[in-house]
Amino acid sequence: MITRRMTLTLALAAAAFAPLAAHAQADKATLNALEGYFDFVDANAGTILPEQIPAEDYSKFHVLDVRDAGQFAKDHIPGALNIEWRQVFAQRAKLPKDKTILIYCNTSSFAAQVAMALRMDGFENVRLLYGGYNEWKARGGMEAHARASKKS
Repeated sequence: MITRRMTLTLALAAAAFAPLAAHAQADKATLNALEGYFDFVDANAGTILPEQIPAEDYSKFHVLDVRDAGQFAKDHIPGALNIEWRQVFAQRAKLPKDKTILIYCNTSSFAAQVAMALRMDGFENVRLLYGGYNEWKARGGMEAHARASKKS
């Protein structure tokens, strides 16, 4: 298990530097780790829509805001913990394995990178908030589920 995690961690690190070495090919261990990730991940990459989460269910999640501290201070999903996206992997020991982690940033781009890194490290309890904080606000925030239910 430790060897698998180390391989996945190294694979992710190698993938992060891929743009710097555009013409270099990844080593076999990296390719195998990425292949394994894409075999594992579901088609929607664990995304969840704001409309799928009743307001009272947010407390069942470990809500993780991966935006910078300034954005978090201005506004965030109630109950969210803030760890800037570049720091999450280094601080992953702080994250629960027994509770679903709901990750978001402004648009889901950085949050998706965090979700992928965590999944490659063995976290199977990661979900990505579709569209991020901006979409969450636009769809009604904590009331998105209630709004969607009224329309049905």
